[in-house]
Amino acid sequence: MTEVRQTMQTLDIDRPDMPDLQFVLLVTALCTSQLSRLNVPEAVRETIFNRCWTLIHDGPPPTNPEERVLDLRPWTEVTLEAMVEIIRSVLTEADIRNLTWDHPPSEPTQTSTPAAQPLIERLERFNPEPPDVGRR
Repeated sequence: MTEVRQTMQTLDIDRPDMPDLQFVLLVTALCTSQLSRLNVPEAVRETIFNRCWTLIHDGPPPTNPEERVLDLRPWTEVTLEAMVEIIRSVLTEADIRNLTWDHPPSEPTQTSTPAAQPLIERLERFNPEPPDVGRR
């Protein structure tokens, strides 16, 4: 039996236990991450990103890896729901129900820019910090 390393992470695509925005951001980040230990073939990763890109842009998806980022700030909940459906349908077609990857969670390498603050505030509303039980 192969021992699973402690850094192995998983995500059930049907029950991700996170808001849709966080789900889309995480999956698209994984798809563009160049991680070698992700159970999603490169062609499926590209399909997910390209279809999500096409949903919100008129032009073709960028080929430069540094430019393959989705800016979801100006889009609506309907757009977000469509991206969730794209992700789930592409992964289901590829017979992938759980994402697994081997990469330790890391701290941010940069502070957030002022332009990112509205997105951070939206995420905090969807997933607020649990109350600190020990604090009075």
